[in-house]
Amino acid sequence: MSTLLSARRVVVTQRFFDAQARAFLEQHGCTVSEVELPAGVADGDLGVDVLRRHLEGAQGWIVGHARVDDELLRALPALRVIARRGVGHERVDQDAVRRHGKVATIAAGGNDAAVADHAIALMLAVGRRLHEARAQLVAGDWSIPLATELYRKTVGVVGLGRIGRGVVRRLRGFEARVLIATPERDEAFAAEQGARFVGLDELLACADIVSLHAPLTPATHSLIDAAALTRMKRGAILVNTARGGLVDDAALLAALEEGRLGGAGLDVFESEADPGLQAVTHALLRLPQVVATPHAGASTAESLARTNLIAARCVVQVLDGQTPAAECLLADGRSPNLSR
Repeated sequence: MSTLLSARRVVVTQRFFDAQARAFLEQHGCTVSEVELPAGVADGDLGVDVLRRHLEGAQGWIVGHARVDDELLRALPALRVIARRGVGHERVDQDAVRRHGKVATIAAGGNDAAVADHAIALMLAVGRRLHEARAQLVAGDWSIPLATELYRKTVGVVGLGRIGRGVVRRLRGFEARVLIATPERDEAFAAEQGARFVGLDELLACADIVSLHAPLTPATHSLIDAAALTRMKRGAILVNTARGGLVDDAALLAALEEGRLGGAGLDVFESEADPGLQAVTHALLRLPQVVATPHAGASTAESLARTNLIAARCVVQVLDGQTPAAECLLADGRSPNLSR
């Protein structure tokens, strides 16, 4: 093996990096270092100094939720590629990636099915009041909470990326009436799925369930704020498997406590990015009509295997001087012609 190949060190700062993805990297001349994280700690909790120590001399980095910014990249001159094992990229400073001549990728297509399944699961769990029913049983109370069906309900899907499309397809099995709010309309897809494009205000006013699948950008931050929650149907359910910042969690808490909404299914929270809002998160978790999970929508064995392998392939492609697939390429600083 050449010195060039043997020098290709890849650091993984995510849990559940499987043997197949590791073997793929090793078969392509990479040495793999997996960072052991303490229980309850994710790579997004690690400081710049800690990350720099782990990544010093590495050419590739498979990352979860750590912030990739100018300060960190400046300290890592050997690093060539940052591969997110996921699709969200609000913590990656794309301009900094380009300025430092590096490449950043996402694992597009790897977790779509898992998150779409999770969104449907939350709709069902909140509507059927599973959290409340279990709590009653544990307390020895066998009375039956009156639930509601997903069958033939009006469901509003906000955002129509890969996951949003997966949710729309799954809703056909429930004979749901689907409304979609998104800036870019794919009329052929809507016609094929029996869905209809509407404005956000109409969606909020008509939907029995609102499911969020938009990216977090300055334009979508607090998209569902107090005013938007007021426009929702009384008794409606809000599901968020996208990003916490899409929802004003304090306003959601108030709407639930006042009984204006019927419930919420939450996989993401504002406090993930702002620890000062942890009290709001804990208050939401205490509500019986809230079904919550710890940003676990993408975390199935199948999904992680897919995203691990996609991230590994992106790393190898960059280290080989190639360009990853367009849907995976987030920022490319090797040449102005390759940046997007």
